[in-house]
Amino acid sequence: MPSSQTPSLLNFIEIGNPHADKSVIWLHGLGANGHDFEPIIPELNLPTEHNIRFIFPHAPELPVTINAGMMMPAWYDIYSDSFTNHEDEEGIQQSAAAITQLIEHEKQRGIAANKIVLAGFSQGGAIALHTALRHPESLAGVMSLSSYLPLAQQFDNERHKANQHIPIMMCHGSHDPVVAFSLGEDSRYILEQAGYKVSWHTYPMQHSVCPDEITDISQWLQKIWL
Repeated sequence: MPSSQTPSLLNFIEIGNPHADKSVIWLHGLGANGHDFEPIIPELNLPTEHNIRFIFPHAPELPVTINAGMMMPAWYDIYSDSFTNHEDEEGIQQSAAAITQLIEHEKQRGIAANKIVLAGFSQGGAIALHTALRHPESLAGVMSLSSYLPLAQQFDNERHKANQHIPIMMCHGSHDPVVAFSLGEDSRYILEQAGYKVSWHTYPMQHSVCPDEITDISQWLQKIWL
């Protein structure tokens, strides 16, 4: 399916009914693009009556420090493999603003904020968590795959009460060599200590997605929209 473009928006791929009443905005990981998670949609086997539209935005091309400054699709810069010691706050905020624009775009197309899910893998999952938990309107849910909570030290001061009770799904591979399993666990702990209910799933995999995880994602999406 061709990419869609609106001047003020990120380029994105759209799959589903143009007249849907629910949306999932799904962010790819570092170095990938919006096509990365297209193949998963039929595997979710979601009931057609759920009438969901999937939006897969393309991240802008940025120089990434950890990759010797190479230009690649990225939601923000990464300075080292520690991820959280020195974070690209400006880049994270810019991407969050771009995803907020996509939320507004979906609302203009007739989808209520509380019918919109933010989802993402790795860097995309970090931006999904960051954006959803600061958003001033209640969203349907947020899903973070093989990822973590960025700018965690600022989180308590910046989170918005509108999404205090948002359904949160976090999935992580126990053998992840990219985003350490412990970092995912630490992020889950921060959220639970702040009063959020997290649906936490682990799998014996590395930095990837597995069939059992796809099944769990499908069940979670169907549950939050019951």
